[in-house]
Parts: sequence; structure tokens; C-alpha cells
Amino acid sequence: MAPLFTFLAFLLDSLLGDPQSWPHPVRVIGKLIWTLEKPARAIARFFSPGEEGGATPRALIAAGAGLYLAVVGLTAFTTWAALRLASHYFFYAWLVIALYLIFTSICLKDLARHAKRVESFLAKEDLGGARQALSWIVGRDTRDLTAAQIRRAEIETLAENFSDGLIAPFLYLSLFGPVGAWLYKATNTLDSMVGYKNDKYLYFGRFSAYADDVLNYIPARLAALYLIAASFLSRKNAREAFTRWRAEGSFHASPNSAQTEATMAGALGVYLGGASTYGGKEIVKPVLGAGGREATADDVRDAEKIIRIGVFLALIQVFLCQTLLYSLLGYLLGWAGDFSPLF
Repeated sequence: MAPLFTFLAFLLDSLLGDPQSWPHPVRVIGKLIWTLEKPARAIARFFSPGEEGGATPRALIAAGAGLYLAVVGLTAFTTWAALRLASHYFFYAWLVIALYLIFTSICLKDLARHAKRVESFLAKEDLGGARQALSWIVGRDTRDLTAAQIRRAEIETLAENFSDGLIAPFLYLSLFGPVGAWLYKATNTLDSMVGYKNDKYLYFGRFSAYADDVLNYIPARLAALYLIAASFLSRKNAREAFTRWRAEGSFHASPNSAQTEATMAGALGVYLGGASTYGGKEIVKPVLGAGGREATADDVRDAEKIIRIGVFLALIQVFLCQTLLYSLLGYLLGWAGDFSPLF
């Protein structure tokens, strides 16, 4: 059942993406984070007041850790409880809930759709439209980007989200079912909302940022290996992809984000990274693929092709791993009936 659900969920994502009119668990988690942040900070100020009406750094770290545990705990419990209750009372409701939870845990279709929209504006030499479309899929400021910088940003976000939006959810789904996938997604959402190294979140978001780094450590490296294999199958420079991955995969401050970006830079022969602006502040990241050329429209299309092949390879491995894992546990331990809250 688990491999079939994963395949069907991937098919749904490929066909539908993320319909904005549908309820989505990530949006619910985002509202929960936003709701709990203020009381968490208030508690930190009450027990350990700091300068200018704030809290001490240690209290903010503790409050951020509490927020993380509350959000992740509620997400995991709600996922488990929904599947458990549905499995006990109505089998078809369980099927729908399980499929929906898996479907909403992966998110590559919308990213590819937005990238195509950006390219459609660039093809018409509409830089304003391209910058606006790009702002939907990247965190950097886009208002002053050139066409080459826009394409560089596209390739970077495609490479990074291949890991965050597909490989990581697939890994935790394979090991722990939808509960594991949504534990990861809650962590990733926390990191995207509070895991910034700025004045507001430097201490408060530290625990969430660290947890995201830990959970993404293995998926990021698996994703790089998938991209290397996909580069070979798509007749791109797999050897250079491997070389750049090994040499430059740890260049960024984050231990994970450069893994897939360096690999993609090597495969395409382009350079990525460099200076970008976030919230009006220029951040200079290490250059990946140094000596490579500027990214072009062909490179964006090639990056999308490499990722499509990488997705196919990942899907095959997930299918095989899930089949083996659940069959083995069911046979050795007789737990088949206890997997209902997972699958």
C-alpha cells in the first residue's frame, strides 16, 4: 500500500501542483507558528527580561525551542491521530486522508510552473514581469536583477528545492510514513519563517534552523547523488557535477544548501552564488562553479530536465525501499496491523 500511495501522490502533484483554493497543511502550520510566536516571546520576557523590553539571548533560544517542539509535536500528533481515527472508523476516509497528506508533503510542480512563467517573461524581454514572477519562488530581492541574475536564481532555487521539496519528504515518508513526512515539513516551515540570522530571529529561530540543518543533512547529499546520476543520463557533465559537489558542497554557511547547487553548477558548466540582496541588505555568498559561464535559457531548461530525471530515479528508489522495509517488518514482527496510522 505504501509504495502505491507514494506513486499516486507524486502523480497528483505532477498533475495538480498546489491548488490555491484547496486547504494545505503548510498554510495551517504557518498560521500556528505566527499565532504562537508572540506568546512564546512574552514568556521569555517575563522569566528573563533583557534590554529594551526584550528577553535575554538564552531565554529567546529557549522560547524558540519551545515553539519548535510545540509546532512539530502538534503537527505529528494531528497527522497520527487523523490516520488512526480514520483507520478505525472508515477505511475510505483513511485512504483519502493518507493520500492527501502524502500529496501535500511534496511540492515540485508549482516550482517548475513558476520557473516556466519566469522564462516566458524573459522570452518577451519583460524584465519587470520576470522579476515579479521570480519573487514568488525566491527569498531574495528581485527588483534590480538582470536576465542572467534571474536565471541564476532560478537554477539555484530549482536545485535547492529538489532536496527540500522532494527528496527530504520522500526519505522521511519512506522511514516513518506521513507522520515522518509532516514532522519534516513542520521543521522546514519553521526554518523558513523564523530561521533567519537577523536581529529579530538570530536567537529565537536558532533551534529551528539547527533542527532543519540536521533533518536535511542526509537528504541534501542524497539529492546531490541523484543529480549526478541524472546529469549522466541527460548527457550533461556528470564528472564535473561530482567534482564540484565534492569540492564546493560545503561552501555555504548552511551545511546543506550548496550540496545540490554546486552539483548543478558543475553539470551545466555555469556559476551560481555570488552577491544577492535580502531585505535591502547585500549578502555575498561563495561562488559555486567558479570559472563557469553565465546561465542562459538553455541552462534553465537543462536544469529542469536533470531534476525531472532525478525525480524519476528517486521515485524508483523510494518505491523499492518502501516495499522492502514494510514487507520485512510486517513479516518479521507481524506489525502489519499496526502500520495503519502510517499507511
